[in-house]
Amino acid sequence: MQKAKDKYQPDVSRFLALCGRNYAHIARWLPDDCHTGAQWLVEGEFGCLQVSLLESTPYTQVVSISRPMGMGAAHLVPVPQVTVRVYHDAKLAEVLSSQQISQLRPVYDYPNLRMYHRNEKYQVNAFLEELLKIDCRARLVCQS
Repeated sequence: MQKAKDKYQPDVSRFLALCGRNYAHIARWLPDDCHTGAQWLVEGEFGCLQVSLLESTPYTQVVSISRPMGMGAAHLVPVPQVTVRVYHDAKLAEVLSSQQISQLRPVYDYPNLRMYHRNEKYQVNAFLEELLKIDCRARLVCQS
């Protein structure tokens, strides 16, 4: 008799800790007084991020974050881009969409047609953390 596969249970505390770290990275350079449509660059020792504010409410903001590649690499590798909701009241930042995934589900069945991991939502938020690690002293370069 075959043993039934254990159902995947997401580790919520681990996920919330990751979202908290992402918020801490973003809060360093997110301007207090920006308006929807604003764009800016954040520069660090290991690269720069292109950021634009898509939506702003009293307690949350939605930002688009991308990391432009060098001139030669632009046609070889797709530019990493994520859309992130920043929850100021909870001090969390969560990825809403990334690359080809327009809306992330908390858990995916596995296997699935697109071959997403069971914990794809966690993986994409971990990717955001790596994307944000351009430097611990990242600074706002220009704002428009």
